[in-house]
Amino acid sequence: MTELTCLDYHTCGEPVRIVTAGYPVLDAPTILGKRRQAREQHDHLRRAMMLEPRGHAGMYGVVPVAASHPEAAFGVLFTHNEGYSTMCGHATIALGRYAIEHGLVAAVAPVTRFAIEAPCGLVRLACEVRDGTVRTVTFESVPAFCHARDLVVDVPEIGPVTTDIAYGGAFYCILPASRLRLDLFETPVSEIVEAAGRLTDAVRTTMTIAHPTEPDLGFLYGTIVTDEAGPDETSFNLCVFAERQIDRSPTGSGVTARMALDHAKGFVAAGRERLFRSITGGTFSGRVIGPADFPAEGAVTVAVGGTSHFSGTSRFVIEPDDPLRHGFALPARFGDIADR
Repeated sequence: MTELTCLDYHTCGEPVRIVTAGYPVLDAPTILGKRRQAREQHDHLRRAMMLEPRGHAGMYGVVPVAASHPEAAFGVLFTHNEGYSTMCGHATIALGRYAIEHGLVAAVAPVTRFAIEAPCGLVRLACEVRDGTVRTVTFESVPAFCHARDLVVDVPEIGPVTTDIAYGGAFYCILPASRLRLDLFETPVSEIVEAAGRLTDAVRTTMTIAHPTEPDLGFLYGTIVTDEAGPDETSFNLCVFAERQIDRSPTGSGVTARMALDHAKGFVAAGRERLFRSITGGTFSGRVIGPADFPAEGAVTVAVGGTSHFSGTSRFVIEPDDPLRHGFALPARFGDIADR
């Protein structure tokens, strides 16, 4: 029988399930090696934690691991309903609070600074500490950049769609809902999710996305559908990632990518803050710090800030004779389980 112990947080409603005991030690020498090791050898544990009956289709998680980068306090693997993210801002914000309040990093008031190693690289955190509690967490992620502008994609059942692609620790299509013939505020969310998923699928099947330095990072993670707000206004967006999973937060890596894209277009100058809101109304801030030394044209460093909240503890048991012990996702039709 397997047992896993976890702490649950949320950032703007997006869950962060952090494994604290029971997960096997990953001994690969690099963080990307550990990510491959988790995927190839222990993926049943990801499914058990993320999917029903212990999780749900929108669950998100973190597996802390030993860092290979000398500046990092620890390393992290990010998990979701389909696999393993390369970067996650909402989870990083929760990790700032978790690390300080559970002694992984010593608290220093008024701001505690440390770094973690994510699969995309080193991420630096600045955590506001007041009265012994972690408040706002701001992180500087890996270099962000615009990958493609005004890319026209033929999307089944929609037609030609013009989108930009930007990187903020993961690659995203970024476009206003109007380009999908939708209204972000009036169209049912299920329709937006389906359209975004079709765009993601179309890009994945028709083009190759290459990361400048790491082959494992060269894939489209999802699509961010935005409103029509100008660069001086707060903007709402919906991030649809992995296999049509909805981010309840404004998406930290997505905000990073959006700021890099806006900066590349000349809409946002370095040092100017912009606010982004999610489907729950939660808010992240974004700010371009300045140019980044990185082999991608116009690469910048972006700071993203937000707050996280603690929601509970879990001790999960995986019984060996349980036919659903490693989790399940509801099938689209009964025929999918008829031969099981």
